[in-house]
Amino acid sequence: MSRFRSIAIAVGLILVETACNAAPSVSPASTGGAAASVPAATSSSAPAPSGPAASQGDKFKGVNVNILTFNGPQVAEPLQRRAPDWEKLTGGHVNVVAVGFQTIYDKALLDASTGTNAFDAYVFNPQWLGDFTGPGYLLDLTDRVNNDPQLNWQDIGPFFRDFNASYNGKVYTIPLDGDFHMVYYRKDILEKDGIKPPATWDDYLTVAAKYQGQDLNADGQPDYGSCIAKKKGAQSYWWIISIAAGLLQGKGTNDGAFFNTTDMTPLFGPNEAMTKALETYAKTAEVGPPDELNMDVGGSRGLFTTGRCALTMDWGDVGTLAPGTYAEDKTGATITPGWKQVLDRATGKLVACDATTCPNAVDGVNYAPFASFGGWSGAINAKAPAANQDAAYDFLSYMSSPAISGVDVTLGKTGYNPYRTSQFTNIQPWLDAGLSQGAAENYLGAIKASLTNANMVLDLRIPLTKRYEQDVLDTAVSQYLAKELDATATEQAIADGWNAITDEVGKDKQLAAYVASLGVAR
Repeated sequence: MSRFRSIAIAVGLILVETACNAAPSVSPASTGGAAASVPAATSSSAPAPSGPAASQGDKFKGVNVNILTFNGPQVAEPLQRRAPDWEKLTGGHVNVVAVGFQTIYDKALLDASTGTNAFDAYVFNPQWLGDFTGPGYLLDLTDRVNNDPQLNWQDIGPFFRDFNASYNGKVYTIPLDGDFHMVYYRKDILEKDGIKPPATWDDYLTVAAKYQGQDLNADGQPDYGSCIAKKKGAQSYWWIISIAAGLLQGKGTNDGAFFNTTDMTPLFGPNEAMTKALETYAKTAEVGPPDELNMDVGGSRGLFTTGRCALTMDWGDVGTLAPGTYAEDKTGATITPGWKQVLDRATGKLVACDATTCPNAVDGVNYAPFASFGGWSGAINAKAPAANQDAAYDFLSYMSSPAISGVDVTLGKTGYNPYRTSQFTNIQPWLDAGLSQGAAENYLGAIKASLTNANMVLDLRIPLTKRYEQDVLDTAVSQYLAKELDATATEQAIADGWNAITDEVGKDKQLAAYVASLGVAR
C-alpha cells in the first residue's frame, strides 16, 4: 500500500471518528455527484481548538521579519491583518511583501540562490520544495513542529503534513491552506429542474448547455452554463489537469497522472486521453462567457457569486465567498466529475473503466479529484539570522494555530481553505462566517470526498515543477484554446517541452523524484 493511500484512509478515519452523530456514508453517484456530508459538531459536542500561545510580551522586540508571498489580494490578506496582533503578543514586526503569482517562484529562488536573503520566510507553493530543499535554502522544521503546542501539529491533516509540509522525510513548511478542485453548481435551479449535479464531464457539458443563455439571477440578462478560468499566466493550467485527471489516472494515487512511473513518458503528451481532455476544456468555453479565454479565477468567482453561472470549477474559495452574495444558500459543491474511460498507457488509447482499469470507480465512473497546488505554506530561509528564523517560525505557527486558522479558512477573502481535522469537525466557525449548516456540511463533505478518495491525484512536485506547469503546459494549452495549435500539436508541444526539462535535469534523477513523490517503491 502506498503511503498516500494510507494517508487518505487515515484522514477518513480521523474525520469519521471525531465527528459526532455520524450519518451513513453516501457514495458520490448515489447522490447525483454530491459528496457525503461531514456531520456537524457544535461547541458542546466537540472540544474547542486550542488557542495560540499566551502573550509573550517582548520576546521578539526589535526583530523585523520580511515575508514574501502572493498579492491575490488573497493569501497576503490574513498575514497582513494578523501581523499587528502577533506584534502585540511578541514585540516582533512583520513586513509582508506581496507580488504576482508568476513572480513568486523566481523572486524567492533568486533571493536564496544569490545569497541576497532579503526575505526571512516565504509563503508559497509547496510544489516548489524540490528546488529549494536540495540546495539547502530552507530551514528544517521537523523538531520545531513536533514540539510546538501552539501549532498542534497532529491536528493538521495527514495529507497536508506529508505532502505540503514534507520533502524527503523532513518538514520544511507550515501549512496555512488546503487545496482541492471541486465543482460548484446552482443548487436551487438544478433541484427545481430535477437535475443531479454532474457525475461525469459529459454530464457537466450537458447541464451547462441546458442553462447557457438562460437568465439565472432574474436580472433580465442571459447568463452562462459554465464559468471556468482560462487566462494564460493566471493559474488556469490547473483546470486542464483536473479535467484530464480521471482519464489519465485509474489505479490509485501512486499510479500518477503526469508521467509514466517506469520511464518518465509524459502522460500529457500525444494520446487519446489528452485529446479528449483538451476537447472537453474547449467545449466548456462554448457554454461560458464570451471573454472566458481572458478570464482569471477572480472573474469566474465574481460571475458565480452574482448568480450568472450554473456551474464552475474552483478551489474551496467559492464555498466561503458565497455568504452575503446572490449565491448564498443557492450553492452546492461536489467532487470533481470523473470519466467512464481511462488511458491504456501501453497503446495510448482510451479503454472502458472496469474492475481492472478503474478499481476505485463508483458506478462505472473513475473519479480522480486533483489536489491542485496543495495549499499555501510557509517556509523559513535557512540563511536568515537566527532571531529572524525564530520570529518568522513563531508568526507562521501563530497563523496556522487552530484558533487563528480555524477562523481564517472560513473567510473567502483569505484564499485559505480547510486543512486541519478540527476545521472539519467543529462546524461553529463556519456558521459564524455566514454559512448555513446545510451549506457548511455540503461544502466540507465535498472536500472530504476528495481528500479521502483512493484515486486522488497529487500535483507535480519535482525539481523545475514551475517550468513544467507554469511555462510549458500553460503556454501550449493557451495556444490550443486560441486555435493556434490543434490537439495533436498541443500534445506534442507539451511532450517536447517536458522531455527537454527532464533531460536538462537528468531523466533518472527526475524519475526517482517523481516516483518518490507518489510513494512508489522502486
